[in-house]
Amino acid sequence: MSNLIYSLNATMPIFFVIIVGYACKRYGMLTEDFVNCANKFNFNVTLPALLVRDMMNSGIKDNFNVKFILFCAIATTISIVVVWALAKPFFKNNKSCRAEFVQGAYRSSAAILAIALLTNLTGSAGMGAIMIAASVPIYNLFAVIILTVEKDESEQVSARKLFFAVCKNPMIISILIGLIFAFMEVEFPKMIATTVDYIARLATPMALIIIGAGFKGAKALTMVKPTVVATLIKLCGFVIVFLPIAIKLGFRGEELIVITMMLGSPATASCYTMAKSMGHEGTLSSSIVMLTTVLSAFTMTLIVFILKSMGLI
Repeated sequence: MSNLIYSLNATMPIFFVIIVGYACKRYGMLTEDFVNCANKFNFNVTLPALLVRDMMNSGIKDNFNVKFILFCAIATTISIVVVWALAKPFFKNNKSCRAEFVQGAYRSSAAILAIALLTNLTGSAGMGAIMIAASVPIYNLFAVIILTVEKDESEQVSARKLFFAVCKNPMIISILIGLIFAFMEVEFPKMIATTVDYIARLATPMALIIIGAGFKGAKALTMVKPTVVATLIKLCGFVIVFLPIAIKLGFRGEELIVITMMLGSPATASCYTMAKSMGHEGTLSSSIVMLTTVLSAFTMTLIVFILKSMGLI
């Protein structure tokens, strides 16, 4: 019961902030222009600041674990490629929805929830930071590629165009900067570090408000089936496939908790931010974020309970 309460405390505020954004838009406190401008600001400023801060604080140089990093990176890559391949036949006439479906089905909010849950269970967040460094760059790289390639049929994406789309993406640039600074052990002056931290703290709540304000209930109802399928994949599918492999490879304790969060945590709010900023509608993304967030408290609690009962964590 304590794990369920903790999971609810971690996930339900995310859902509630989305509801606040929806209510503010419905009652005229937020306009469509604000939503569009805020989304651009989030994509180009707050999320990059968050990524630079998290990469610099990842501790990847001091806690380098090749086996763990390789598992996180390989599992993440396989998950993305398989979901992308399987989604193609089901979204033949709507590439944009296919892109949002794939991103929502694989992209975790583990960077937020893994650290919180790991600290609560073990008092340490070291392995969570390593997982972020191993998986988050892959999340973002594939998100840029998928959201660029999977657009209207009339748009032909050349290798050159895709290369520049990746190179110019603020998320990719900020991850590279953060990793370089982490390996070089760069430390910002206090006033710069505090400024970056202030801006980074805006990223998640602003993204959630934007999701709520931009949510289209009537349109979302027409996308119930892909939303439910993406949610099942996100919360259960990857866990069922990769968690037994992780156990077989000998991962235990902190490592297994972090892997569980990477595989089974809800879709991150930045799914919506990136989808909108890269020319997609965002309705399916927001629906997946909302449903995975609500249900994840129960699925993650069940997984943690099973692992504890088996003496693995």
